Amino acid sequence: MKRSLIISIRFTLITTLLLGIIYPLVVTAFAHLTMRDKADGQLISRNGQVIGSKIIGQNFSSDKYFHSRPSAAGNGYDAASSGGSNLAASNQKLVSRIQGDVAKYQQDGNGQPVPIDLVTASGSGLDPDITPAAALFQIRRVAQTRHLTEDKVRNLVTANIQPRQFGVFGEPRVNVLELNLALDQLQK
Repeated sequence: MKRSLIISIRFTLITTLLLGIIYPLVVTAFAHLTMRDKADGQLISRNGQVIGSKIIGQNFSSDKYFHSRPSAAGNGYDAASSGGSNLAASNQKLVSRIQGDVAKYQQDGNGQPVPIDLVTASGSGLDPDITPAAALFQIRRVAQTRHLTEDKVRNLVTANIQPRQFGVFGEPRVNVLELNLALDQLQK
């Protein structure tokens, strides 16, 4: 019995050291050596200041920017509290929020159906991307607010559409932060 206890304690200590400390350090070091940008969270900086990450969604509420998907993470777009709302499709609170979002987007007046990803949150609540349809839907509002032609904004959206990974995985998408940064650069 005493021998089994000593063996169990040794095994626990050794596996904790190997799998809890050494392995994560080796993987982290390898990631920093081979793909530093991804290992550091794909941060985007401007003028020496970090303004966001390519892989974590942010809230853009001004009409001069393209809007992200809604977020139920924490108080909204809270990377420390990633997650969905867990509200059922029949929950009146969720239905009311979606109806309100649809009504708000229909005010843009382009007469098109509102793309579903503009009114529904992703599972994590932090999706940085929207569909090309969602970006194209917002062109009129952004162009009018910024006093740009719709064609100029459409060309910018088209240039920011990322295809399926390796041509087969996922769907075409537009990173909202990168699109909005390109939009700001367009007006300089």
